[in-house]
Amino acid sequence: MGVALRDIIAPYKKPAEPQDLTGVASIDAYNALYQFLSIIRQPDGTPLMDAKGRVTSHLSGIFYRTSNFLQQGIQPVWIFDGKPPELKSRTIDERRAVREEAQEKWNQAKREGDTAGAFRYAMASSRLDDEILYSARELLGLLGVPVVDAPSEGEAEASNMVRTGVARYVASQDYDTLLFGAPLLVRNLTVSGKRRFHGRMVNVQPETVVLEEVLMGLGLSREELIDVAILVGTDFNEGATGVGAKTALKRVKAGEFGDIISSKLPDLDPEPVRSFFLNPPVSDSYPLEWKKPEHDRIIAFLCENYGFSEDRINPILEKITGRGKQRTLDSWF
Repeated sequence: MGVALRDIIAPYKKPAEPQDLTGVASIDAYNALYQFLSIIRQPDGTPLMDAKGRVTSHLSGIFYRTSNFLQQGIQPVWIFDGKPPELKSRTIDERRAVREEAQEKWNQAKREGDTAGAFRYAMASSRLDDEILYSARELLGLLGVPVVDAPSEGEAEASNMVRTGVARYVASQDYDTLLFGAPLLVRNLTVSGKRRFHGRMVNVQPETVVLEEVLMGLGLSREELIDVAILVGTDFNEGATGVGAKTALKRVKAGEFGDIISSKLPDLDPEPVRSFFLNPPVSDSYPLEWKKPEHDRIIAFLCENYGFSEDRINPILEKITGRGKQRTLDSWF
C-alpha cells in the first residue's frame, strides 16, 4: 500500500518529539484501520473477535489509541475514503487478489502449525468490510472525534486539510500524502510501541517528514517528486520494470523521465496520474467539533455489545471524561 519511496525519503525522517504531535491530526482512516487489523491479532494471526465472531481488533485500536491521543493533547480527525478514481481500479483488483491468496496461505499455515507464517499471512489478509467501517465510525462518534468523508482519496483530503491550515499534520504510514502536497507527515502515530517485525519485537516510534525538507534535500519540485513516484509505481499506475526510487530519482533529475516512459511504459499517459496528485477531488467544507467522550454509551457499546472488559475500559474512560482525577477534556479543546 502506498508508493515505494522509502529509499529516498529515509534520510529526511526525524523522531517526533511530544510537542511535534499536539494539535489537530488528520488521520488517514483506511490506513489506520488496516494497521489495527494487521497488528492486533492473536499469535496465530486470528484477529480479536467477540462471542458472535465479529472482528474487534479495530475497535481496540481506535479506543486505546484515541484515548492516548487525547491525553497527549492530540486532536484527531478521521478521514474516510470516498469513491476511488478509475485510475485505481487495477490496484484495487490486485490488492483483492493478494488478500485472497494470503487468506489461503494463512489457513494452510494454521493447519500445519506454522505460527510465525500464520501471523504473517494473516496480516496480509486484512480487509475492511461494512461492519468494520460502520462500527469504527460509531465508536469514533461516541469518543467525540470528528469524522470527515472524502469525495475520493482519504489521503488527498487529509493532505488538503494540512495545506489549508485546518490540521497540523497528516497521520499515515504512506508517502503518498507528500505527493498530495501534505506539508507535514507523521508516520507511526497509530502504531507506535512494541510491534512484531519479521518475527521479532521492535520499538516503533512516531517520526516526522517535512515535505519542504524532502524537496530541498532531493533537489526536486513537487511535480518532479510525483514523476519519480510514477516511474516507481503508484496506486494509479504500474511502475517501470527494474526502476526503484534511487534510479528514478537520478533519471528524473537528468531530465530522462520522458525517455523511460517511452521505453519502459509506452502505454502509460503520465499526465492523468500527475494531475490527480496535484489536483485531486477534495472538499473544503468540514466543520470540526471535538466533544466529550460519552462514558456510559461507550461502556454499553464496547462492553455490553462487543464483550470488552469493563474493568479495563472504565479506568481509561475516567481519565478522558473527567470522572477521574485527570484533567478534563475541556482543558484540551
